[in-house]
This record gives sequence, C-alpha cells and structure tokens, in this order.
Amino acid sequence: FRTEWWYFTGNLRDEAGNRYGYQLTFFRQGVRIKPSNPGNPWSLRDLYPAHFAVTDVRNGTFHVAEQITRPGPGLSGAATDAMNVWNLGWSAKMRGDRISIRAHHGEMELALELDPRKPLILQGERGLSRKGPGKGQASYYYSFTDLASSGTIRTPARGYPVEVQGISWFDQEFSSNALTKDQVGWDWFSIHLSDGRDLMLYFLRKNDGTVETESSGTLVEPDGRARHLKLGEVRMEVLGTWKSPRSGGAYPNRWRIRIPAAGVDLQLAPLLAAQELITAGSTGVTYWEGAVEGSGSSSGKPVVCEGYVEMTGYAGSLGGLF
Repeated sequence: FRTEWWYFTGNLRDEAGNRYGYQLTFFRQGVRIKPSNPGNPWSLRDLYPAHFAVTDVRNGTFHVAEQITRPGPGLSGAATDAMNVWNLGWSAKMRGDRISIRAHHGEMELALELDPRKPLILQGERGLSRKGPGKGQASYYYSFTDLASSGTIRTPARGYPVEVQGISWFDQEFSSNALTKDQVGWDWFSIHLSDGRDLMLYFLRKNDGTVETESSGTLVEPDGRARHLKLGEVRMEVLGTWKSPRSGGAYPNRWRIRIPAAGVDLQLAPLLAAQELITAGSTGVTYWEGAVEGSGSSSGKPVVCEGYVEMTGYAGSLGGLF
C-alpha cells in the first residue's frame, strides 16, 4: 500500500489539574514498489514523515515539530509483524498489551505508557473504511479507542517534565487510493464520553460543498461492542468558525453532533482555537488537529466529553499524500 499512518492523540492532566493535548503521528509514504538496490540501506522505497504537537491549555500555547527521513541504516521504519514504528528518536512500540510512545524536540517532550481498556475496533465494514463509491477508494482502518495513559510531558512554558494521566486514542490506516478527485478534505472526530462510550466520525467534503455519502463513523459501547454508523444516522452542525492568521484558512471551531438512534447529542469546542499544523518541512499539508471538549447527553443522561478533531482541506490541498 502506498500510504500508511499511525495516529496517537490524547487528553492529559497533571497533578495540579492543568490540561494538555498531544498528537504523535508516523507516516509511511511509498515512493517505489521495490528499492532499486535492495542491498544498499540508502536505496529508497519509502519516505517516513512524522508530526508531533503539544497543546498547553494553561499557557494558551500550541507547539509543533515535524521531520522526514528515509529508512537508511535504521533511521526510520515500521515492523510488519507487530506495532513497532520509529522515526529518528520518536517511536511507538507495543510490548504485550501495553504501547510505549516517545517523542522529543527542543523543549517539547512526551513519554507515555498506553494501556488498552477496550478491544481493538475494526472501523468500517470489518476493517474496510470506504471513502468513495469507486473501487479502491477505501482504507483499511482499525483503532484502540480507549487507552489509559500515564507518563510525562514537557512544554516550552514548563521547562521540565511533569507527570500526567489521561486517555488516548490510536488509529492505524493504510491505503493506496483513498480519496476521489472531487473530494477536498475531511473533518474527523474521536471523542470520549463520560459514560464510557467512544465515538469516531469522519465527513469527507466535496468541492461542490456536499458531503461524500460514504462518510461514516463508529460508536463504541463501554463493554467494547462497536456499532457502524452510516452518514444518514448522524447530524453534524457547524456553530462557529476560526480564521488562521498564518494560513488564512477558515476552520469550523464549534460543532453540534447528534445521533438520534443512539440518544447522542453533543456540543464541542476546541481547548485552544489555534491548533493548526503547517508542515512544509515534511508532508506539505496544512491542517488543524487539536484537543476539544464538550457536553450534552447520551442515552438520555447528561455527559461531558473530550477528544480530538482533525480538519484538512481548509487551507490548501492535500498534495500527493492521500
């Protein structure tokens, strides 16, 4: 497959109750089917971009780092028989049932242990997540939606690592031709509800202003049972926007999400408005990926929620990555 990515996002708190968000993403972008000289570790088959971002809510700051490497002699890579992906000093590795993630850049640092509290979820139709009506317009997609998270985080404002705990989400997707020519981007949600439910939704936007009918989602119950959600079962309303002073992109920044059949009615907003990544030094894509919170109802009872939202295509094209 041409494109593969491993996504970690999470909402964390330190002992004083200060809040943080983080994103750590590893990409593999296929350049050739086979390296031209398999015996030479520098012979290129894949490129490995990576993104690392930290939201420091108390200080109102958002920090981003990016890098891109070729595998070379151990510089970056991904195992094919287990979760073990690395890019220079950044890494994600599963040992037994626990995932360890590490990243460091300047005054940003993350070291977390992630413990799944629910089984692996196959998104879409038995793991095939459709992105369009045509053949090949899909990705293989699975998730750990509920990862108990503990470790340390350091931000430039802190200057030293602080112990944190919270909840994370992990996605892996791989595909070769996921998007159609008339799709300009997507809005993706991963939300943890206080009643133990987890919610994933994605809305693929078309250049005529409509939403791709193959857009869908998954509702995960507290016991780990997953329910596939078709687009017609979900109502998403944008309640406000934010314009980036850096890219000029105008992004939604408040939402209402309703799933009537599941009794879900939520309103969401970012912890910080400015959580935009401009990745000219790696993937070349400008997108918004940030920590959000909200409240509402689920199965007729009040809930609060937190999670992450990713939005692409509001400030330029996706280039050749997807």
